[in-house]
Amino acid sequence: MKRRPDAVPPPLVGDSVDGEQEEKIVRGGSPNISPFSGWSEKRVFALCLAFRVTNAMFVQTYFNPDEHWQSLEVAHRIAFGYGHLTWEWKNGIRSYLHPLIFASLYKILFFFGLDVPLFMVKAPRLLQSLFSAFGDLYLYKLSCLIFNESVAQWALFSQLANWFMFFCITRTLSNSLETVLTTMGLFYWLCSKDDSNRSISNSRKLALFIAALTCAIRPTSAITWLYIGLWDLFVKRERLKFIFLEVVPIGALVLAFTCLLDRWMYGSWVFVPLNFLRFNFLSSGGDYYGTHKWHWYFTQGFTVMLFTFLPFSVVGIYQSKEWKLSGLLAWVLGVYSLLGHKEFRFVLPVLPVALMFAGYSLATLSNHYSFDYQRKRLPCTCSRFPSRMSLIIYVLLLTNLPMALYMSLVHQRGSEDVMKFLASEAPDQKVKSILFLMPCHATPYYSTLHHNLSMRFMDCSPSDEDGYVDESDRFMMDPVGFTSNMLSDGQLPSHIVLFDTKEKQLKELLNSLSYKEIKRFFHAHFKVDRDLQSSIAVYSLEGL
Repeated sequence: MKRRPDAVPPPLVGDSVDGEQEEKIVRGGSPNISPFSGWSEKRVFALCLAFRVTNAMFVQTYFNPDEHWQSLEVAHRIAFGYGHLTWEWKNGIRSYLHPLIFASLYKILFFFGLDVPLFMVKAPRLLQSLFSAFGDLYLYKLSCLIFNESVAQWALFSQLANWFMFFCITRTLSNSLETVLTTMGLFYWLCSKDDSNRSISNSRKLALFIAALTCAIRPTSAITWLYIGLWDLFVKRERLKFIFLEVVPIGALVLAFTCLLDRWMYGSWVFVPLNFLRFNFLSSGGDYYGTHKWHWYFTQGFTVMLFTFLPFSVVGIYQSKEWKLSGLLAWVLGVYSLLGHKEFRFVLPVLPVALMFAGYSLATLSNHYSFDYQRKRLPCTCSRFPSRMSLIIYVLLLTNLPMALYMSLVHQRGSEDVMKFLASEAPDQKVKSILFLMPCHATPYYSTLHHNLSMRFMDCSPSDEDGYVDESDRFMMDPVGFTSNMLSDGQLPSHIVLFDTKEKQLKELLNSLSYKEIKRFFHAHFKVDRDLQSSIAVYSLEGL
């Protein structure tokens, strides 16, 4: 798969060049109008780090409960002794490997006296921005390895400009770290196929270690690495040696480490990969949280993630002829399509690959327009890019940037804002207990509040009991009756948090119990999977 590093994508089909220009193409001597021309890897990483740190500071909205409840909430419990563990942790479906990264960060903040609400919210995302910068760098290196520097520069542009990467990659989801590790693992795996690489064995072993680590964090990563491993297994001359002297020892080492880690944290032997497999694949437990049509990733999910980069990715796949790598996209999307429960973040690890193909297409176009300017001897002093290439860049930026900013700064920000408000009130004893009358996991929890007080939310743990209706659904069906029963014991919480959609039905009951509205936060302009939840209200008992 290794291409000559000095090669550049050819002009578009049908474009004619003279002999001297053709020689320049072969030597890679054509004018380079890509956005990061001549940059060293250190400079590329510095740019990516600065960009992702800024990216992390811009993200102020709520996307998926797992960002908090399966990482930061668990990490907070490890570091400070209190925090909520969801049913997955009680059933041994999750490994502690990922939360321990942020637990270590929390311990450092505590040691330096920086465990205040602002740092508790921002520090984990800033740490993830560091990981994300490595993901950007390795996409650049991977593109150089497979194609050339020109493609690598445009692939990096595509990754930095893509709205969904901006929206998601600096969040503390295990999928975000999985994406970074997958890109790194792909680079080292393909390095081992390069005959000019003197450290083939070391690169392959490092790739296997990263693959095993990725699967330990997200067992579903095995879908990706199964395809990658089978690329070469059937053509290897020493298959048994490869399997038993490299794959098995490295996999067993990482598996043993994670099993010992989980044994220490759970207090008993728990084999997380098997439990995860049973729930998500053998029993279709994930379907409890909703299902989509089999074609959802192809017609909606991955299409929305690529957004206006989609046509460039499709063209890049066709032009590059890298069928094995493009087959990875089809394989991952196809396998995940077999599962009923689907989410955008599940296929995030292969988004960089798709954006790399978009980079190939953009590099081809940039070279084509550059040669066009040379042939016609048109000056290009007003801009670094010829006008037609500038138009493409502007279209990509003008479609992705507003989307990235809106989703990161506006849409569903009430869940984050309300917890920041309560965190600012709690240290002064203004908040003694909180009841969340909203769908389960609709806000962050102790990891943002960072104050050990009583809190209660609607439980939505799955059950094997036929006809079982969880608290969250019972509340949604009859908010007044459910809330009346919940508050009938006389122990009223000092604060109640709820969406405006249910506030209209509960306002009379809350007023009768001496609750008054003290704060309201904007949440969303349009609905996601329920009624429009435009704002979040905070009610407090009078006299507090």
